[in-house]
Amino acid sequence: MAALDYIVIGIFAIVLIGIVLWVFKQKQDSSGDYFLAGRDATWLAIGASLFASNIGSEHLIGLAGAGASSGMAMAHWEIQGWMILILGWVFVPFYSRSMVLTMPEFLEKRYNPQSRTILSVISLVSYVLTKVAVTVYAGGLVFKEVFGIQELWGIDFFWIAAIGLVLLTAVYTVIGGMKSVLYTSVLQTPILLLGSIVILVLGLKAVGGWDQVLAACGAVPANDYGDTMVNLIRDNRDPNYPWLGALIGSSIIGFWYWCTDQYIVQRVLSGKNETQARRGAIFGAYLKLLPVFLFLIPGMIAFALQKNGVLINGLPFKMTSADAAFPSLVRQLLPAGFKGVVVCGILAALMSSLASLFNSSAMLFTIDFYKKYKPEASEKSLVSVGRIATIVVVILGILWIPVMKSIGQYLYNYLQDVQSVLAPGIAAAFLLGILSKRVTPKAGMWGLIIGFVVGITRLSAKVFYSNDPTASSSWFKSLFYDTNWLFFCGGMLVFCMAAIIIISMFTKPAPAEQIKGLTFSSSTPEQRAATRASWSTWDVIHSCIIIAITIAFYIYFW
Repeated sequence: MAALDYIVIGIFAIVLIGIVLWVFKQKQDSSGDYFLAGRDATWLAIGASLFASNIGSEHLIGLAGAGASSGMAMAHWEIQGWMILILGWVFVPFYSRSMVLTMPEFLEKRYNPQSRTILSVISLVSYVLTKVAVTVYAGGLVFKEVFGIQELWGIDFFWIAAIGLVLLTAVYTVIGGMKSVLYTSVLQTPILLLGSIVILVLGLKAVGGWDQVLAACGAVPANDYGDTMVNLIRDNRDPNYPWLGALIGSSIIGFWYWCTDQYIVQRVLSGKNETQARRGAIFGAYLKLLPVFLFLIPGMIAFALQKNGVLINGLPFKMTSADAAFPSLVRQLLPAGFKGVVVCGILAALMSSLASLFNSSAMLFTIDFYKKYKPEASEKSLVSVGRIATIVVVILGILWIPVMKSIGQYLYNYLQDVQSVLAPGIAAAFLLGILSKRVTPKAGMWGLIIGFVVGITRLSAKVFYSNDPTASSSWFKSLFYDTNWLFFCGGMLVFCMAAIIIISMFTKPAPAEQIKGLTFSSSTPEQRAATRASWSTWDVIHSCIIIAITIAFYIYFW
């Protein structure tokens, strides 16, 4: 790192502090102001926040690492702008007219209070054990790689970077709430995009062009059935990414993440109306087309640079592991100044991702637990409890840092594997809940419980059998461990949906007044008219463009 790089980072820090201080001076006396920015966000802020909140260390480290290790296999999970369109077109009307603050609160309105509590517990547990763990672990790893510092004051620099990142992010999240997340995202997104584009261009130039990347990766077999690292659609006998399983599994995980997860949907809930929320989703969908090119392909470029022995400044390009692909490109490719810009982009992505996570976790606890048991609590006390809850989440994240050391070799695969067993039950409850008014409260509740129990069983089996290779074969091992993780995810969704449908046949449906406007068939003519008036030809055209780009991508990398 040159002096110019540190100057760039310093300027970025000053601008960031200025935004947070400006936000802090704004009125945030209510929970709606603190958590949803007063519900007056525009499409630009919503779309930028969707993108910046999504892009975290699992992309900078994990997705680039996936590109360097398995090529295009994980692109299914990233070329999902079409899934954000489902959020904007299908779910936004129901979420907006329900006027809820959280996704658990929506399930309470659609089903019962027990469903709200169950989803809150599942969400909080998953945030701490997956998103906080992965993001903070990778954050420490990326800064150790970029700065090239092994120890500082006799302490492993990984720990200093990881804990420092968490504390820095916590300060501006606690002070500014949702507005600080939204407005700093508007600053962070273009910085991240600029830095990643520079990496992509310089990487392609160093390796000799896109054809060299295709040649290097295309020469590496991905399985025994003729597929290579370049292929997105792989033989259905592929042990890791069979094409049918990949399409089903990535869609289920994507649906859960983009359409039902508090971490993401909270950005859309902050919109001032349906039009702004939907257009924010469309803008976010455009931005979601970029990560494959900004992170996964640079990982493939890093693989090609190392495989071909390309010299960078007289030395052969080298990365210590696949997950070190992106920071290795930053350290070895970029000139002074540009390196500082990219480091700002990395810092921006990590902070935005963690800030969104902290804010969403605090909101879930405050609205779904504290307010539920203390309904008379004032708005100011809710904001205070939200800030305290954020601090608690930060502490839990720090306490989980030692556990992160045992995370699997490739972070992105690990994250998607865990999410594949959390997503199906929640996805089934939300999807059937809005599709049909015949789905009963008890059915929705039990669908969540069944999905969580089956998912935890799968995770427990994986931990046990992975550490006991001598375990004898059994039907339990065959089902919960040997079954391909993507096919298991699809099977879980079918099982949970079947359970919800069957239970609905034997339990009492929700009163008509309770679910008014929360399902397709229970929406009033006035509500449908308001939704129709909220979109125009502009929205349809841009949605079609996003779908067309997605189809073209699949055709090219087939």
